[in-house]
Amino acid sequence: MRGQRERSGSLFSYVSIEDRIPAGHPLRRIRKLAEQALDRLNPTFCKLYAAEGRPSVPPEQLLLASLLQAFYGIRSERLLLEQLRYNLLFRWFVGLSPDDPIWHPTTFTKNRERLLNEQVMGKFLEKLMGAPEVKPLLSDEHFSVDGTLLQAWASHASLERIDGQDDPPPPPSGPGEGFGAPKPGKKRAKGDFRGIKLSNKTHRSGSDPDALLARKSNAHPAQPSYRGHVLMDNRHALIVDCKVTQATGTGERDAAKAMAMAADRPGAHQKTIGADKHYDTRGFVAEMRRIGVTPHVVQNTARSGGSAIDGRTTRHVGYAKSIHARRGIEKVFGWIKQWGGLRQFKLRGTEKVSAVFGLNVIAYNLIRLGNLLKPAMAAA
Repeated sequence: MRGQRERSGSLFSYVSIEDRIPAGHPLRRIRKLAEQALDRLNPTFCKLYAAEGRPSVPPEQLLLASLLQAFYGIRSERLLLEQLRYNLLFRWFVGLSPDDPIWHPTTFTKNRERLLNEQVMGKFLEKLMGAPEVKPLLSDEHFSVDGTLLQAWASHASLERIDGQDDPPPPPSGPGEGFGAPKPGKKRAKGDFRGIKLSNKTHRSGSDPDALLARKSNAHPAQPSYRGHVLMDNRHALIVDCKVTQATGTGERDAAKAMAMAADRPGAHQKTIGADKHYDTRGFVAEMRRIGVTPHVVQNTARSGGSAIDGRTTRHVGYAKSIHARRGIEKVFGWIKQWGGLRQFKLRGTEKVSAVFGLNVIAYNLIRLGNLLKPAMAAA
C-alpha cells in the first residue's frame, strides 16, 4: 500500500537533541576533549568579564562555534550562524537547545579581541595538551619544527612607499617613440609597479602594515605574507606550540629558537629537534647545542661552506628517525590551508592572524586526539 505524504509537520518533538547524535560520531570525542580544556580555562574567563551587568554569550560556546568553523572549513561567521540555525549537530556541539535563539553576527566581532587573541589560544592549547589522557601520548624528548608562508589579507595594490613619496612616472605601455623610457608628467596608477623593484625596505602594505613581501620559492611571486611556525611532537604528530611572526628571512630559525627555549620539557634523555635543510646554518645549530638540544637537521650540502651537521649527529640511528618523523609536520600545514581555509587570511595584524592560526592548530590536534583516544574513550 502506498503511503501518503503528510503536508503538515508535527508541532512538538519528543526526541532530545542528545539522542539524535549517533553514539559513535567523532564529534562526541572531540567535544569531550574540548569541553574539558575549556573547563580548565574557567579562571582565565573570569578575569576577562565583569562581575556585574547583563550576561553575555558564554565564552565556551563562542570558542566551540569557532572550532566548528575550523573543522568544516566554513568560510565566514555569518554562514556559521546560518548553519547553527537549522543544523542540530552543530547546535548540540555548541551546547544550544533546538529552541535557543542564535546570536547576532556581531557577537564574534565584539568578543574577538577578548577571546580570539594569542594569549587565550596559547592557554587553550596548553590546557588541551596537559590533559591526563593526552600527556601519555606526548614525548618529552623528540620534536620537529617547521614554518610556512601565510598569505595576508592584502594585495599589491595596497603597497605604498614607506617614505611617503610618489613612485617615478611609469614607462609607456606600448611601442612607439620613447618606448621604455618614463613619460614625464604622468602619475602611476594605484598598483602599477612596472619598472620598480619592490622591497620591504621601500614599500609596505597600507591595509596591513605587519605583512611583508615574501615568496615561497623563485618560481612563486612575492605576496604580502606572514610566517606560521609549529613545534610538533614526533611520537604522534601532535602540535605542542605554535607561533606567527613577520615573514622575514630569518623568521623560521628565530621562531624555532624561541619555541625550543621557552618550552619547559622535562626528561632524562637528550632532547632532539628535527628540521628541514633551511635550518642548516651554523648559527642555528650552535644555538640548539648551547641550550642542550641536538639539532637533527637535514643536511644542505649545496650551501657555501658545506653543511653545519657533521658525523657527530648523522652517525646515530635517531637522526634518520627524526628526519622521517619530521615529514608529518607538512600534514599540519596542508590541513590548515586546504581544509581550515587559511590559504589566505581574512583578518589583518599579527595578533589576529596568530589567534586564528592557533585556533586551527587546536582544531587539528582535537581531530588527531579524537582518533588516537578512540579505543580508550569508547571503553569509558
